[in-house]
Amino acid sequence: MKPDLPSCEVLVIGAGPAALAISAALADRGVNLRGLAVLDPAAPWPNTYGIWGPELDALGLQDLLEHRWSDCRSDFSGPQQSLPPTCHGIDYGLFDRARLQAHWLDRCRAAGMVWEQGEATGIVHDRDGSTVTARDGRQWRARLVIDASGHQPVFLRRPDEGPVAGQAAYGIVGTFTAPPVQAGQFVLMDYRSDHLSPAEREAGPPTFLYAMDLGGGRFFVEETSLALAPPVPYDELRQRLERRLTHAGVAVITVEHEEFCLFPMNLPLPDLTQQVVGFGGAASLVHPASGYLVGALLRRAPELAQVIADGLADPALDAPALARCAWQALWPLELRRKHALYRFGLEKLMRYPEDQLRLFFRTFFSLPTAQWYGFLTNTLSLPQLIAAMLRLFAVAPWSVRWGLMQQQGRELALLLRLISS
Repeated sequence: MKPDLPSCEVLVIGAGPAALAISAALADRGVNLRGLAVLDPAAPWPNTYGIWGPELDALGLQDLLEHRWSDCRSDFSGPQQSLPPTCHGIDYGLFDRARLQAHWLDRCRAAGMVWEQGEATGIVHDRDGSTVTARDGRQWRARLVIDASGHQPVFLRRPDEGPVAGQAAYGIVGTFTAPPVQAGQFVLMDYRSDHLSPAEREAGPPTFLYAMDLGGGRFFVEETSLALAPPVPYDELRQRLERRLTHAGVAVITVEHEEFCLFPMNLPLPDLTQQVVGFGGAASLVHPASGYLVGALLRRAPELAQVIADGLADPALDAPALARCAWQALWPLELRRKHALYRFGLEKLMRYPEDQLRLFFRTFFSLPTAQWYGFLTNTLSLPQLIAAMLRLFAVAPWSVRWGLMQQQGRELALLLRLISS
């Protein structure tokens, strides 16, 4: 590496959960690394992050949760209909954001990792590594650059495959004149829509309530849309949340926190031949069907970090070869095929009207727990995932099956990619 520039083995771009996750895993393995980000990595994160309890149990990280619920349910009743709630039978948790951030950041600090504050604007590669330039002219050399700067990455290239669907949500943490959900309860999806007129239900996008009892008279309520292109505007989600609460006889007393959430769900995979390696949303790790990310970060960061550490220790690997090894570890063939299958499923759901969505989800959560849980957490093998999707098709009502069979968008291209990859 050039001696006239600050140098390291790995330079991580970004300061969010993905950047901290991979940095901490690399720091654990003694990698000489540095971070570069616009924001301070210790700045509080604005959004909440949820996860299924067994995901953290398997990793021994239960202490990272601020809340955990055993009464987890959904409601897929239609207008003027009252069906029994769907009880999921698996704990759900909400991360303590400060504790999760410290879980990663403290390990980076203990290893002496230096974080530079600045905006990365340029990169030049050679066989020995990469030179990154910030907007203010500062430069750094690294054998490997990891772009973990989010869904609109600084350096990563991604093919253009048409409109990107975004899952949008507007929520508030606060106190209310009456409980918006029952005490000790977590509601994953409440698709009841009696607060809307028939014309509104027909014309507008389906949305659902995601809500939880935080204890002490505090609740988190969030109106959420599945992925759509373009995404549902925040104002519309706010209005729907207000009308939903009013219809239930609930008024807001205090607002402690407002949450605005928007993330892409159907991003194609990045170019896996490039010398910059991605992680997190930048590398399309957001689950295309469920939107979950943090569980994947906790599982995948140590795996990727180990491959990178081993590659750095191999003098036979030049920088392009090291990047290829990292990409192969992050997106092996089976995960690429699963990603195509998940995007295929999302293409179908994006076209379902509200009544079909309710039927779909009611059927989906009637699958054996191991199947729907593994589907949502991306922990099924490819044969298990295909088996779960075939079982869903077999037991679904005819209207849901017909929607799955129709070819209206990019489904055929995604299936061809699955076959040809």
